[in-house]
Amino acid sequence: MIDGLPDAFWVIAATLLGAIIGSFLNVCIYRLPLGTSIVWPASRCTSCSRALAWFENIPVASYLVLGGRCRTCRAHISWRYPVTEALTAAMFGLGWWFYGPGWLLASRLLLGCALIVLFEIDLEHQLLPNVITVPGMVVGLLFSFVTEPGWQASLIGMVAGGGIILAFFYGYLWLRGQEGLGMGDFKMLAMIGAFVGWKLVLLTLALASFTGSALGLALIASRRGSMASKLPFGTFLAIGAAAAATVGPRLLDWYVGLW
Repeated sequence: MIDGLPDAFWVIAATLLGAIIGSFLNVCIYRLPLGTSIVWPASRCTSCSRALAWFENIPVASYLVLGGRCRTCRAHISWRYPVTEALTAAMFGLGWWFYGPGWLLASRLLLGCALIVLFEIDLEHQLLPNVITVPGMVVGLLFSFVTEPGWQASLIGMVAGGGIILAFFYGYLWLRGQEGLGMGDFKMLAMIGAFVGWKLVLLTLALASFTGSALGLALIASRRGSMASKLPFGTFLAIGAAAAATVGPRLLDWYVGLW
């Protein structure tokens, strides 16, 4: 209980704030690959370019009321918009419940927002914008001076995360004569390392590699892919980082306990 208000109130407030933030993340996801401003002009229909009224920008609710279509031209609105808003809302609400108020909550929520944006952009465009990953390294390191994992673990995590991907990039290029990963991947993993430290960045990489390999094998088995197929590794890094940042410490403790 904070300031006499029940915990449920703050969880609900955090959830509503998350829905609003999720609406802004949608703007970032759509505009960053286009190289346009994320603050101007105001939100518009991507088909007829009509500026949206305030009641068309209510997270999740507007999509449901409008039936997933533009009020003017009736063009279909991607389901990605309400899903992103709902996911961000859930992340904020659960984050408040899981971490409680403090610097760690702020750090994890900021990382989570970056991961959502990078996940969706990489999935659709195979692109990991520097405007997210590079400042993210600095912000993650700054947070480490006031919360987990501490500045030393953060710095090592940033260097180790980026270094491992770079080593793989140039090693694969030397052996096969082609790129195995994009340069954006090493910046993204360095950013993750700055936020979570070297132990959890290694766990992130392990989880991302496992899920990526599992999906790749499934695509090959179903004949919808081949050994030459390229998968957006940033999406798997986002999944791995989300898991590492939340249940990662318990997972590491369980693993160490086996030995």
